[in-house]
Amino acid sequence: MARRGKKKGRPVSGWVIFDKPKGMGSTEAVSKIKWLFNAEKAGHAGTLDPLASGMLPIALGEATKTVPYVMDGTKVYRFRVGWGEQRSTDDMEGVVTHSSQQRPSREEILAAAAQYVGVISQVPPQFSAIKIDGERAYDLARSGEAVEIPSREVEIDSLDLVEMPDEHFAEFEVVCSKGTYVRSLARDMGLDLGCYGYIAELRRIEVSPFTGEDLVTLSELEQVWPPMPPKPEEGEEVEDRPFIVRDFSALDALVIDTLAALECLPQVPLSDDQAHRVRLGNPVILRGRDAPLEADEACVTTKGKLLAIGLIEQGQFKPKRVFTSL
Repeated sequence: MARRGKKKGRPVSGWVIFDKPKGMGSTEAVSKIKWLFNAEKAGHAGTLDPLASGMLPIALGEATKTVPYVMDGTKVYRFRVGWGEQRSTDDMEGVVTHSSQQRPSREEILAAAAQYVGVISQVPPQFSAIKIDGERAYDLARSGEAVEIPSREVEIDSLDLVEMPDEHFAEFEVVCSKGTYVRSLARDMGLDLGCYGYIAELRRIEVSPFTGEDLVTLSELEQVWPPMPPKPEEGEEVEDRPFIVRDFSALDALVIDTLAALECLPQVPLSDDQAHRVRLGNPVILRGRDAPLEADEACVTTKGKLLAIGLIEQGQFKPKRVFTSL
């Protein structure tokens, strides 16, 4: 039997709230962050299109276990709609499929935007990651196949007109639920206004529970990245050089604690004895007048660090996911 190789990388855990630049794909961004931190494991909480910029929460190590909670968080986008054209991708990347000389007034835009607040039915773009009979919609679209994508319900908390730099463009800010396609918003508003519309610019500025204050740019990460020791010169023996350990402390200081992703859950501190039992996968009785008696999901902490996620029944915490990197 072949021996399993050791995991590569450091066991660093937490969240990097990456300010993704335009032109970089989400998968590429995760690979870049994983490489910079020399992390064992990494993943993102919600894809951001290559043409979009802004917040892409990236989980390292055991924080990947909390990705679903961040993916369910409310999103905030700032975007610019270009009027007068409909495009195949509903953004700048696509070819123009329809055009119009009509341009909407401010009053017409405000009236149209108001109709999108609340729970709405939305059809995702043809170029999206939705699966149709096991195939990604964007793969089918690239092959020239037009597919019927079923509508889905999403929730728009607010859709505000920020400014109109000229008659050809309008800038908005939207607060919305998971699964909302901003490209679909631009497309549908353009159709409602009778002038067509597409996304000319898109930036995600929040993914709950994280805010703009948590953002870190690639430049900021690279500035504190510890470089590899120089390679030995020709003829130089490695044994003649002192062993150099790369210092990741400045880079790790930019990582947000895993627990921050679970603000949506009740959080209960445990004693050392209780924490020991939970580490072994055993339930514990929660003590204290503020301890919840029932909760479908909750998390427990020890010494201020996340220990486990589980449920609470009749005052007893039952662990489902235990975190080991404390």
